[in-house]
Amino acid sequence: MPLVESKARGLVWRIALFYVLLGICWILFSDQLIASLFADVRTVTRLQSWKGVVYMVGTGLLLYLLLRPLVDRLLLAQQRLVNSESRYREMFEASPSPMWTYDLETMRILDSNPAASSFLGWSRGELRGMEMHMLWPSESREYYDAGVAAIRAAPDQPYARIERLRTSDGSHRDVEMRSSELVFVGGNRIRLIVTFDRTLELQSQRSREQAMARLQEAQRLARLGSFEIDSQTRRGHFSPILQHLLGQAGGDDRARALQDVLVAADPVNQARLDQLLDELASGQAQKMDVLLPFIGTSGQERLLRLRVQAVDEDRRRLLRGTAQDVTEEQQTRRLLGEREQQFAELMRILPDGVMILSGEHVIYANPACAGLFARQSERLLGEPLSALVDAPDLVRLREYLQSGVPGEEPSPCMRREDGSTFRVALSCSDARYGGQQCKLLVMRDLSEPERMRYDLANSNQELQAMGRQLFTAQEDERRAISRELHDDIGQAITAMKLSAYAAMGEADADRRQEDLHALAETADTTLDKLRNLSMLLRPPQLDALGLEAALRWHAGTLMRNSPVHLELDIQALPQRPEREVEQACFRIAQEGLTNVLRHARARSVSLALEDGEGTCLRLRIEDDGRGFEPADASGLGLVIMRERAQSVGGQLRIDALPGRGTRIHLQLPYAQQATS
Repeated sequence: MPLVESKARGLVWRIALFYVLLGICWILFSDQLIASLFADVRTVTRLQSWKGVVYMVGTGLLLYLLLRPLVDRLLLAQQRLVNSESRYREMFEASPSPMWTYDLETMRILDSNPAASSFLGWSRGELRGMEMHMLWPSESREYYDAGVAAIRAAPDQPYARIERLRTSDGSHRDVEMRSSELVFVGGNRIRLIVTFDRTLELQSQRSREQAMARLQEAQRLARLGSFEIDSQTRRGHFSPILQHLLGQAGGDDRARALQDVLVAADPVNQARLDQLLDELASGQAQKMDVLLPFIGTSGQERLLRLRVQAVDEDRRRLLRGTAQDVTEEQQTRRLLGEREQQFAELMRILPDGVMILSGEHVIYANPACAGLFARQSERLLGEPLSALVDAPDLVRLREYLQSGVPGEEPSPCMRREDGSTFRVALSCSDARYGGQQCKLLVMRDLSEPERMRYDLANSNQELQAMGRQLFTAQEDERRAISRELHDDIGQAITAMKLSAYAAMGEADADRRQEDLHALAETADTTLDKLRNLSMLLRPPQLDALGLEAALRWHAGTLMRNSPVHLELDIQALPQRPEREVEQACFRIAQEGLTNVLRHARARSVSLALEDGEGTCLRLRIEDDGRGFEPADASGLGLVIMRERAQSVGGQLRIDALPGRGTRIHLQLPYAQQATS
């Protein structure tokens, strides 16, 4: 168009210049010619008139011949322009893609096609005159203004990017928007916008990215990496998680050699690994599941569980597998063994006799119980209750064991193997031992003068709580941890493995998406179970964050989804307490906040921690709940809280009245002290 306009302007100037030059030459030369030929004035005048007529006719005819092609071309161009506008209008109206035009100066919509009305939800009449920013969500206004500035900076250039538009019903649609200049008339720039709906495509892409991110996060938390190598070249791809577990720089997608990534801790285990991989490569075995030590981060030895499966694909034998860091799991099992030894030692030094009955037969007796009956512990196992209790008291003892009503504890007369008898103070509770429901008996010899005070009800309750704590809690804890380790977590990791293989081999995108969702859900569940297991053994917040941060984190997490309003006043302590003191304070606060949620029916609770003049720390928990009568309190939690405080030389005071809330005051030394 600029070239045509330039040629047209040049042609007009040439015609005008030719006409002026022709007129000047005609006037000058014709007048001289007539003057030289004729002397009569009348004749000259008459000839001058005819000369003017001839000039006008000639120049008119010449202008007609010169202007006719130009006018024909202008008319043809006008017709083509009308036809082109008609075709573009038809294309604009019939286009399935939403389109509209707008004024770049006012940023108002001039016209839209039916597809735009259907897509945006507004009629064409409503769209005409609408300001463009109304199609953008309010939170995207800065992004919209930046786009307008970019277009105005280069108005003659096309513009394209991904935008989020708002429809009439308030929903959002992600579109690919392309804008270009349509016409420039009278100083106004009219631009055309064509949009393509990319909502489902971008949602699918975001879902894939989120699923992969969750999968990688689950693998990171589960310390589980994956790899795929060629059985012949022993080169392949290793996930960044696996490379991180082994202390190597990961993140690239290049093929790496197996011996550069999986380096066994010693030559013997390296030879074993090579032998197992050779069996998979040769077809002698299809799967491998083995525990091997490897060199990990900073040269530390890490125990990895390798699961590898041979797969034939594209005439190649591939080895696909996972490697899970089970070093902490082995440490957990070792810790459980240590706790079991501590429990056995506690039972050995406990001065009171402890006996466990299955039915009416003894299945456990501690050394103190064996000493009461003057036998070895092994000789008591399997003995019936009738052989240990004097006949007159046997019926009443059986009734007590069946009913177990507190406050009615009998003092039966027990019988030794030599026929001698002794009377005991007895407490009973239900417990689980060895996977079965049992009766736990705690007995104290009343024949000794120093034990006659056992009849006091408070001491009796403490013994009963101690016995229930020692056996029921310990046995349930071992059973729960064992089930989590061997059943739930193992099955969950196996399910994650199967889902990962299914997703890798799934050609259908929808089915692959379902497999990835299932894998992410299983990983989240496994993560929760691992966190619960870790919290059961030892609160990790204390070691990683310290007492102040651990209390703040735990209180916020516990009350996050609760209607109870939480107020925290946790001040920094001048020094860090010893490990036992930190743990006692954390557990007491944990029990106190849990009691508020379970029993207090409170609207608000406050937790405060402060220094006590540099010699101790003070913890205070207050709620505005229903309170309780201290004399009627019989829960195990209060007993355990007092025992924890006393075990490190601290003091615990609980103030409560029905309807007036509960206040817990705890004072602990920074260093553990011996208790009297």
